[in-house]
Amino acid sequence: MSAMLNVVEPATEQILATVASAGIEETDSAVAKAKAALSGWKSISPPDRSRLLRSLADRMSDSHEELALIEARNAGKPIASARGEIGMAIATFRYFANAPEQPFGRTIPVAGGMAMTVREPLGVVALIVPWNFPLTIACWKLAPALAAGNTVVLKPAVLTPLTALRFAELALEAGIPEGVINVVVGPGSTCGKRLVEHPDVAKVAFTGSTEVGRSIQAGAAGTIKRVTLELGGKSANVIFADSDLELAAASAPGAVFDNAGQDCCARSRILVERGAVDRFLELLEPAVKAVVVGDPLKETTVMGPLISANHRASVASYVPASASIAFQGSTPNGPGFWFPPTVLCPVAENDPAAVDEIFGPVVAVIPFEDEADALRIANDTVYGLSGSIWTRDGAKALRVARGIEAGNLSINSNSSVRVNTPFGGFKQSGVGRELGPDALEAYSDVKTIFYSTGE
Repeated sequence: MSAMLNVVEPATEQILATVASAGIEETDSAVAKAKAALSGWKSISPPDRSRLLRSLADRMSDSHEELALIEARNAGKPIASARGEIGMAIATFRYFANAPEQPFGRTIPVAGGMAMTVREPLGVVALIVPWNFPLTIACWKLAPALAAGNTVVLKPAVLTPLTALRFAELALEAGIPEGVINVVVGPGSTCGKRLVEHPDVAKVAFTGSTEVGRSIQAGAAGTIKRVTLELGGKSANVIFADSDLELAAASAPGAVFDNAGQDCCARSRILVERGAVDRFLELLEPAVKAVVVGDPLKETTVMGPLISANHRASVASYVPASASIAFQGSTPNGPGFWFPPTVLCPVAENDPAAVDEIFGPVVAVIPFEDEADALRIANDTVYGLSGSIWTRDGAKALRVARGIEAGNLSINSNSSVRVNTPFGGFKQSGVGRELGPDALEAYSDVKTIFYSTGE
């Protein structure tokens, strides 16, 4: 009999659901089902595969509020944020539903005949996703993988499996054949490890910590699996004195406290040109204290709880009694894994709060002297996922954007992710790209076919 897993609601600390916990046997069974379904799925004509993916997007759209409510309760998200994330998941499927008819090949003139290229699905793909954006990040991988003709085994985080399980039901209702989408809920140390090492899995797509990403890349080497890794970040929000300080300060809280800071793109280092630091902090304080932390199901809530008691303890370790707290927001009393929005200043460049990915609502404000110094500090990290530049000088904005070693930069904005543009990191923030036109290439291989004409 399978072990059972209690799923806890972060805002109440109460058990929200109980689900079966998989082990190696269940993981192997899921891979076998995906392998058995592969030939049928990839042989479906491109227009019919597109139609099925659109049908799935429609089923998700019909269940938009249901999925948002599950996500809000399971992950502790404000309901407004959860609705937006489910909306992005639906949009991702709508975008990639067009893809089966668009993997154009090339014809290449060669001696003695003609060569052509086609794109082929990889096979069974393992998708290992985190707890911070459970269904959204799953769909970033599911949609292009399925569009390219692969079958999948999805392993959600054990803390947040509920939308993945409901998604699998919706897929069957939409007409996706049995075995094409398989969900395995179990620990990464057993289920995840088995997927990485399984000889019938052709690729692993993983979003999570850099530490776990290293182990996945090492484990995948044994069978030369392809990998896409979207890992950690310590992104810089670079604010020059000539910027619109009011707008930069008003925008900064959302850039780091969205999802309670549990975001690999969080701008958790705010670099401010020295002459503007005092004014920026004056503007930032009321914006931070205005962040409403509370019940995720209330429409007015801006920030919910952290995901677990253990994670709250980890975040708190970066704000000891000796920390230089410039100011904090407030949190509710009573049950829930709450932590206040926290701004640290001054912070040394080598302080753990300025170096480590805290993955919580804690931001370090660090002064810089000039453009060169801003680039030095911004790039002084093993990570390179995202970041922002605020200035009215367009030439300087582009110079700094080109100079920052990160995969996703925004100028006078804190936006990181769009369905139709590539997303991924430099350095130890990952390998490969998700979303946009680049994603399909990560889930297919190029095949060259030579046709001899007897010349």
